[in-house]
Amino acid sequence: MRVVIAEDSVLLREGLTRLLTDRGHDVVAGVGDAEALIKTIGELAAQEALPDVVVADVRMPPTHTDEGVRAAVQLRRDHPGVGVLVLSQYVEEQYATELLAGSSRGVGYLLKDRVAEVREFVDAVVRVAGGGTALDPEVVAQLLGRSRKQDVLAGLTPREREVLGLMAEGRTNSAIARQLVVSDGAVEKHVSNIFLKLGLSPSDGDHRRVLAVLTYLNS
Repeated sequence: MRVVIAEDSVLLREGLTRLLTDRGHDVVAGVGDAEALIKTIGELAAQEALPDVVVADVRMPPTHTDEGVRAAVQLRRDHPGVGVLVLSQYVEEQYATELLAGSSRGVGYLLKDRVAEVREFVDAVVRVAGGGTALDPEVVAQLLGRSRKQDVLAGLTPREREVLGLMAEGRTNSAIARQLVVSDGAVEKHVSNIFLKLGLSPSDGDHRRVLAVLTYLNS
């Protein structure tokens, strides 16, 4: 897996680099601001050597507000084949919604505390690089919490809401079954009911898992 890291904290950037390289992945570049990130990806694209995934901080110089997420959104638009995983100190609903508003493939939003859970973090990077989704449980909780206030989830049972939250974290049906201590068949039934109640038809394909979450965000 080829990775580019964009993080203004040198200590964290070096730590992420070491963490990933120790597990056999190739960190092809590390930069400290959004402008350098866009420039680096442009240069790699010209060399036909785009990375599989970019790991970027939401807030970077010069203003430390939304430079990172704006760069991430631009990269998803300009290079849709590159996965983008953003890291944030806190859950920022506006940034999460903006990042998820486009294609549902290859996107992730994690809190920085999650980096300490090394196996889960690396799994998330790999999943996003492969075109999957990785959403921090805290992000999911806040986004779905906002949706509940709008009664979007009124048609779902408590168990279906729980399954949906785990789906949004990027877990497979088997992983959800293990988490909830139920059978794979029970999870499949819950997932089918969620799709049905949200009006997501089979023609939406595998993306229905992410579309289920995006339905809430866009309501």
